[in-house]
Amino acid sequence: MGRLTRDPEVRYSQGERSMAIARYTLAVDRRGRRNQDGDQGQTADFINIVAFDRAGEFAEKYFRQGMRVLVSGRLQTGSYTNKDGQKVYTTDVIVDDQEFADSKNQNAGGDNYGGGYGGGNRGSYQQTSRPAPSNAIGDGFMNIPDGVEDEGLPFN
Repeated sequence: MGRLTRDPEVRYSQGERSMAIARYTLAVDRRGRRNQDGDQGQTADFINIVAFDRAGEFAEKYFRQGMRVLVSGRLQTGSYTNKDGQKVYTTDVIVDDQEFADSKNQNAGGDNYGGGYGGGNRGSYQQTSRPAPSNAIGDGFMNIPDGVEDEGLPFN
């Protein structure tokens, strides 16, 4: 979980079926470790994230700099030779699931978004944020009147 350092950068693959490839970086706070001098030093790690296909399209449409998001996925390492002839090693998180970590009202962006998108290449959709029902109490949960039996509720 971290905050986007900038808006996602999205490119589309070439070929018969173009696919969105979104890249973004999350600033992830480190827990309060101090060095010998009592300084905290670097307090965040910057994690490179890559989202493919519909997850990439979701990131392009809804994610903005400063938003706090939650990502799960797998680590992928790689390397390339830069223009100076030096070998550069990379580590990326390839998205399996991604979603908003803050509610719409807590988010500084204020965009009207409707949930999280997971899936990477699986193509699944997860709704993680819904408008509160009209009879919701302050914390977003529906107020269930006294006397309603558990059997009438849509879960066990």
